[in-house]
Order: sequence, then structure tokens, then C-alpha cells
Amino acid sequence: MRYLDLTLPSTADNLALDEALLEEAESAGRPTESLRFWEPARPMVVLGRSSKTEEEVHLDTCRQWGIPILRRISGGAAIVTGPGCLMYALVLSYQIRPAVRAADGAHQFVLGTLAAALEPFEPGVRCRGVSDLAIGELKFSGNSIRLKREHLLYHGTLLYDFPLELIDRYLAMPPRQPPYRDSREHGDFVANLSLEAAIIREALIAAWDASEPYAHWPQQRTARLVAQKYSRREWNEQL
Repeated sequence: MRYLDLTLPSTADNLALDEALLEEAESAGRPTESLRFWEPARPMVVLGRSSKTEEEVHLDTCRQWGIPILRRISGGAAIVTGPGCLMYALVLSYQIRPAVRAADGAHQFVLGTLAAALEPFEPGVRCRGVSDLAIGELKFSGNSIRLKREHLLYHGTLLYDFPLELIDRYLAMPPRQPPYRDSREHGDFVANLSLEAAIIREALIAAWDASEPYAHWPQQRTARLVAQKYSRREWNEQL
């Protein structure tokens, strides 16, 4: 598996690169897998593919604080990310891993792998709900998926030193909640891992055997997706 640790200058660039890695794999004509990490330099809100902005985001507060709001290609609810939240993205091949061809199997396989990688360093990590990782009743990772013909993109958050109060500040309560949340407010539901980012990275690199440095990432695809989609108001504010 290829490995890329790259944070690009803008929010749009970073979201576009995740999709570009998936596009590239689909066009390669062979199974192509990647693991990428990035970490935003400033807080931002990222909407799910079908998120309704007015229902999930405190728009006036985001505008007051100058928080960018963009939309990703995968499902799920809106998130807040920024410094102290490590973002990861996996592109996986159905040919190599048949279990991930269906969404349910992908969630189980990927989250199970992540939990097993982190548990030796953070005892008690387990999968919760459909697409969360938690320690006990406290969530530290939310994840989402985009399925294509031969590959999928699975990406998410790993909170390790994030100012958790920002979640309540910028997000409303999500319209859909896993039963284990029990209607708790964000501040009572989320937590940071007690791990440094370097340890998280190393654990996931080892778990996925991501040993091939990926120097020639798809810059032109990324730029095209920024221009056609992620920089455009029509995409980010469509619902």
C-alpha cells in the first residue's frame, strides 16, 4: 500500500485530494491502495454528501468566526476538524479485499483494523454505532465511505488534542444518532485520544502495511476537482 502524509494549503485542496486518490485508483486498471494523513491548520466544518447545512451547522456562528464550510463526497453528518484532529483516508481495492465491497462489510473491516491497531496504545478502543470508534461511551473517531466500481474511499477523524468545545460551538445536534449516544450533547459525547499524533500514524501505517512512499500524488486531478467542485458555492451549499 502507498503512503502519503500531506496537508495541502487549503480546505478545498485537502478534500479534493482524497477524491483524486480514489479517481486515480479507479483509472489505474489494477488494484491500487493508499493511506493518507493530513491535519488542518485551522478549524473548519466539513459537511457530509447529503448534509442539510441549516439543520447541522450553526451558520451564524461559523460566519462570525470565519469558519469555512465545505462538503465532502462521502456520507454521514457534518464534522468540525482542525489542529489536534488527525485526518486519514484509505483507498481500498475490492479485488484485494472482497469484504469491503458492501458498505456494512467495509465499516466492519476498516474500523476493526483501526481499533486493533490503536488498542495496544489506548486500551478499551472499540467500534460503536455504524461508523464510530470510541473508548467506553466516548467517541473519538467518526468515519464515512464512498463506494466506486473497483475501489472505495474510507476516511475519517482521529481526535487527539482537539479543542472539543468547538464542536458545540459550530455544530447543531446531528439529525441521526447512534443509540449509544443517548441524546448527549457533543461535549458529553466526544473525547480525545491520550496519544500523540506520531504514535497514531505509526500504528495505522503498520496495520495497513503502508510501506510504499507515494511521491507522485495526483496534483492535476486534485486541481481539477478543486476548480470543478470543492471551490464552488454550488457544491458546498447545494442543500
